[in-house]
Amino acid sequence: MKIIHLCVSCFYIDGYRYQENELVREHVATGHDVLVVASTETYLDNLTLGYTAPGDYMGTDGARVIRLPYGGFGPFFLKKKLRIHKELGRILEGFAPDVIMFHGLCGWELRTAARYKYQHPNVKLYVDSHEDANNSAVSTLSKLLHNFYYRPIIRAALPNIDKVLCISQETLDFCRRQYGIDDASMEFFPLGGRIADDSSYTKIRSETRRALGVDLGQIVFIQSGKFDAKKKLVQSLRAFSRSQSEDFRFLIVGQLHDSIADEARDLIARDPRITFLGWKPADELYDLLCAADVYVQPGSQSATMQMSLCARRPIIVADVPSHVPFVQGNGWAVRDESDLLSAFAKIEADPGILDIYSKRSYEIATSLLDYRRMAKRLLT
Repeated sequence: MKIIHLCVSCFYIDGYRYQENELVREHVATGHDVLVVASTETYLDNLTLGYTAPGDYMGTDGARVIRLPYGGFGPFFLKKKLRIHKELGRILEGFAPDVIMFHGLCGWELRTAARYKYQHPNVKLYVDSHEDANNSAVSTLSKLLHNFYYRPIIRAALPNIDKVLCISQETLDFCRRQYGIDDASMEFFPLGGRIADDSSYTKIRSETRRALGVDLGQIVFIQSGKFDAKKKLVQSLRAFSRSQSEDFRFLIVGQLHDSIADEARDLIARDPRITFLGWKPADELYDLLCAADVYVQPGSQSATMQMSLCARRPIIVADVPSHVPFVQGNGWAVRDESDLLSAFAKIEADPGILDIYSKRSYEIATSLLDYRRMAKRLLT
């Protein structure tokens, strides 16, 4: 089949394991003819969103990538919100896809994709949404855009969309309330991950623990991300430092934002059980997740949480509605530092519970988060 992934309402970043990358990778691996059309938005230094040049090249996920410049009127800060890309219609006609996966609900070119679907009714058009009340329609400008620009575009396109795929319960609620999308038009389609078979998992885990110098019986916690205050790394480290177990280790993978860097580095320096590994590519991060025993994410949401479930990790995550499907007998939902300390204490008192929680995380990942299954879903 010919499948086009449209990333003109969101970023597409080579070398990462975001949903866009994983679905493209799976479609390429199963022999489909795949094209990615993206905006120029990307990471410039693995921390800051920025913009690259338009271009046409073979991407790291195995598919051809066409990056289009922003069009329309006004200054650039407005163009990147309007998300107009004049060449998209011509590209759709030339590629003639069987399936269109439109990543990101909000943007002008949803009209173009919907019009193509109307003209070619046998084509499947899926649109995913990552929007929720935490990240959308928050500022004054954003509220204006969502109410008077994005909403009319979405409402006009809906009759030609096969399904709106929402990554979380909060996204389902937001789409229902903000855009008036009915439940029958939406589907829960969470961020997923790679699930290794038993032998591959065991090999990755043992080799990576050996490389890290993890002793038999040690319990390894891991937190990853681009760490600003919302990620609550400092709270994790403070709670961890109050635990007394010499069998505990804490790995930090990612980059420290200036706003928390000094305090975080001080906590790291004062506790020899804590190791800062810096930024790691997605494949190395997955290996580290397999090697760890517990994934920690008490702050803002991250796709690494789903990746950690796919790596069979028990979890300590923020107590928010979007995490409800993923915290089901496999970890702890926490609200504050005292909850974190309580979770560490329970693990210290009964480390054997982690084996039970690991099996449960694997069950959850297999049923909800396998990108192989999710990629197939888009073909029907």
